[in-house]
Formats: sequence, C-alpha cells, structure tokens
Amino acid sequence: MGHSQYNEQDELQKYLEEKAKQEQEKEQKSEPLSAYDACVLKESAKIHELIAEAQGETLESSKDE
Repeated sequence: MGHSQYNEQDELQKYLEEKAKQEQEKEQKSEPLSAYDACVLKESAKIHELIAEAQGETLESSKDE
C-alpha cells in the first residue's frame, strides 16, 4: 500500500511539474521571465525533487522494518 501511495505522489509531482512548465511557456510568450524568476522556478523544482526523494526514502525504510 505504501508503494502505491508513492507512485501516486510521483504521478502528482510529474503532473504539477508539467503544469508549471506549460504556465512558464505561456508567460514566456507574453513576457520573458526575469533572471530572478527563472532562478526561483529552477530552485523550486529542485526542492520538489528533494522532497519527493525524501518521501520515497521514508516510505522505503518504513517498509523494511
């Protein structure tokens, strides 16, 4: 059960990243992102990846016990 929950989180994460990418592309067409905004988006994506990894590791370690 824990594993399917991780898959759901993974799917949700991918969906949100794709949605953010589409929004970003839309905004870039109307007005280019400032260097600051681009940096914030990049760092935000990294943070989301780290959170997803950490959640995956917690699920894995709790499964082993």
